[in-house]
Amino acid sequence: MYNFDFVKPATIAEAVEALSGEEAQALSGGQTLLPTMKQRLNAPATLVSLTGIAEMKGVTRDGDTLVIGAATPHAVVARDAAAHYPALAALAGQIGDPAVRNRGTIGGSIANNDPSACYPSAVLASGAVVVTNTREIAADDFFQGLFETALHDGEIITAVRFPIPQKAAYAKFLQPASRFALTGAFVAQYAAGVRVAITGASESGVFRWTEAEAALSGNFTPEAIAGLSVAADGMIGDLHGTPDYRAHLVGVMTRRAVTAAR
Repeated sequence: MYNFDFVKPATIAEAVEALSGEEAQALSGGQTLLPTMKQRLNAPATLVSLTGIAEMKGVTRDGDTLVIGAATPHAVVARDAAAHYPALAALAGQIGDPAVRNRGTIGGSIANNDPSACYPSAVLASGAVVVTNTREIAADDFFQGLFETALHDGEIITAVRFPIPQKAAYAKFLQPASRFALTGAFVAQYAAGVRVAITGASESGVFRWTEAEAALSGNFTPEAIAGLSVAADGMIGDLHGTPDYRAHLVGVMTRRAVTAAR
């Protein structure tokens, strides 16, 4: 590790001001940032902790929407979202191990946009809105590629607003060492139709499987997508699985998610 300044603001305004400094970086749960700092892959001069900002924590229901503060740990989402959005709570309860779930935050995960992270699939499949200190960003506009998002420099995610679906489920084929998704599928049914988001499979990160959405919107059964598949081109290939294997898992996990949601 190396020397750096540490700031823990109590309000969003204070955090924004601190992040305006040269080489300042936001710190939420630190589950990705701190390991990269230890490896000297990232070297911010100032860490601005978001964990002391009370208005960025908690799970609340607002009509048909579940609002989750960006600094809310996974373990709290797993506990407090269960009565309102069980599929989202179940997803949060599968992330990492107890240490990760008690430190990592939903905002940090979404801002990092790891291609194998779980939360981006829930955000995208739910058609959620990512709220920042300056604006609101629709999920379809937020995720822009591998570790890429629509966030501007110094912009902070303050909350995520999830429309609560009629039915939903997340099916995850996990990599047992990291507990990241080798491939995961989040399926959410709304009055307007079904949304399906896939994580862990594509080199471009989380994506919507629109062909499956169209089929499931007309017939919400696993049989409706039995004949569908995604191309292996652009899928991740590594020691854990080939692109063809991940393309196969997209269909398997989506069918499992539909079965669980029903």
